[in-house]
Amino acid sequence: MATVTIRSTRLPSGELIPVLGQGTWGMGENAAERAEELRTLRLGLDLGMTLVDTAEMYGDGAAEELVAEAIAGRRDEVFLVSKVLPANATRNGTIEACERTLERLQTDRLDMYLLHWRGRLPLEGTIRAFGELLEAGKIRHWGVSNFDAVDLAEVVTIVGGEAVQTDQVLYNLAHRGVELELLPWCRDWGIPVMAYSPINRGRLVGNDVVVEIAEKHDATPAQIALAWVLRHDDICAIPKASIHEHVRENRRALDLQLDNEDLKLLDEEFPPPAEPPPLEMI
Repeated sequence: MATVTIRSTRLPSGELIPVLGQGTWGMGENAAERAEELRTLRLGLDLGMTLVDTAEMYGDGAAEELVAEAIAGRRDEVFLVSKVLPANATRNGTIEACERTLERLQTDRLDMYLLHWRGRLPLEGTIRAFGELLEAGKIRHWGVSNFDAVDLAEVVTIVGGEAVQTDQVLYNLAHRGVELELLPWCRDWGIPVMAYSPINRGRLVGNDVVVEIAEKHDATPAQIALAWVLRHDDICAIPKASIHEHVRENRRALDLQLDNEDLKLLDEEFPPPAEPPPLEMI
């Protein structure tokens, strides 16, 4: 069982989820790294990082299979998130994709099922499928990923769309465009955001300002970048850690408190855009 409880945020359904979870993009694809990846994911669970995010796209299902092994015997501790590819997101295709995901994850339900990004298929079919999966007990919640405010505004006009629970988007110091329209929209609707790549795939750790603030707090630059995202009560972050030292490092970011001077320096170094840009994604 998880030995630590960490800070949480609330979904529109009322359920609480950890503000710090574990991403799995790129994991499960190298046999030589598998043992360490499993050790890392299990340590994350021990540290309270029980939100685990994966997708059918990651390694063509290899990440889901890795997660299945990591959470074996601990499924009830985990808030398990996976995603359906837009190309599969017809009504029937979504249901079939979910069945394949459940088989790879060796579980009978997902806690959150996301549309990975908006494709060309009508949203009505995807949302109808999500509703049917909810009724069947195959998923407990559903949401979207890489949707901007305009897309979300459309989602809630569709029958059943008011049940959307989260939007998972790229958000970090170097990518702040979501602050202008998307985050305010989500806050108006009480929808928390999941921030992927909160350390910008490691690119932020060499920045002089981030390094300076890290030295001030006796922390690492990665912890500063992660703490900056986690300063919001309604945002959860899902950094990937492939080695156990990194998952411990990520967990300690929750204990950091950036002060006003830190935030001022970071705003000067990484200013938000003056106008809303097209939604960024990787």
